[in-house]
Amino acid sequence: MLPDAQTPPDASPDGGALADQLGRPLRSLRVSVTDRCNLRCRYCMPHEEYVWLPRPELLTFEEIARMVEVFTSLGVVDVRLTGGEPLLRRDLPHLVRMIAANPRIHDLALTTNGVLFAEHAEALHAAGLHRVTLSLDTLRPERFTALTGRDTHAQVLAGIAAARQVGFPKLKLDTVIMRGVNDDELADLIEYGRGVEAEVRFIEYMDVGGATQWTAEKVFTRAEMLQQLASRYGMIEPLNENSSAPAERFRLPDGTVFGIIASTTTPFCKTCDRSRLTADGFWYLCLYAQAGIDLRQMLRAGATNEELAARIASVWRARTDRGAELRAATGQRGALVGIEQLRQDPHLEMHTRGG
Repeated sequence: MLPDAQTPPDASPDGGALADQLGRPLRSLRVSVTDRCNLRCRYCMPHEEYVWLPRPELLTFEEIARMVEVFTSLGVVDVRLTGGEPLLRRDLPHLVRMIAANPRIHDLALTTNGVLFAEHAEALHAAGLHRVTLSLDTLRPERFTALTGRDTHAQVLAGIAAARQVGFPKLKLDTVIMRGVNDDELADLIEYGRGVEAEVRFIEYMDVGGATQWTAEKVFTRAEMLQQLASRYGMIEPLNENSSAPAERFRLPDGTVFGIIASTTTPFCKTCDRSRLTADGFWYLCLYAQAGIDLRQMLRAGATNEELAARIASVWRARTDRGAELRAATGQRGALVGIEQLRQDPHLEMHTRGG
């Protein structure tokens, strides 16, 4: 741990966050704890067989907590645990407890597909997890099976119920909308979210990582989502919040709030303050990045926290990534990477770098 009296490398003396070449601060860190998942969602992991990260290369809980400490010394205040499916990592509440003890963290959250959440909800809450986001792409069990390759829809709904029961605030439900697949469920999902006191966030289908079946025709756009919902509910009001969060939020006439993450058609690169640490210690500055920074090698070679912080600060200060904007400007746009390339470098998978 860095002494409180010491200003970390390249952090501003008043505690402000480290800024990149476009003035974007290093505020948010997504930490993948495993690359493995128990679903095979068509928009992320459409195949059954994958090349997994070698287990000895995965960071230990102590190493993860230490890396989080270094990042927070540079201005990170929001930490989100991801995967793969993070609940496949054994004893995850223990890691949550370790990270929650870091006083610099303002928001400690978890993203999960919900299949295993019901059995872990109470322990995660007790360990100090602040918030949880669960995936729910459909309310129809048969459609869920077609989308994910698994018959675990009931477990996901049980996970959502458990999140409410143990008292997690600001519950969010993420839904990836695909044309001709689940674009007829927007209003149903809004109503479901209202019933369980959760904010639904619709996500445009993105051409990242394992989305090997992506085509532009399958993208149901933000504009189309708003048009469909307006035809059902009437005038929809944008909240116009000044936020670096990925979702643009809207309010229905009855006050219900929902969000849309339109990374495909309306990128938000200019306000992106997040980066990703993989389960084996590679740091990615953008979801579309083709290469990461190997921090595990430094860590296990005996680097001090100060040396790790200096390396991170140097890389972030040089950052110019605008992956989603550059993809949106592509004329003939297809899947970002093919299956053979993914098998050669599993770090290119979205499920490896924390989605």
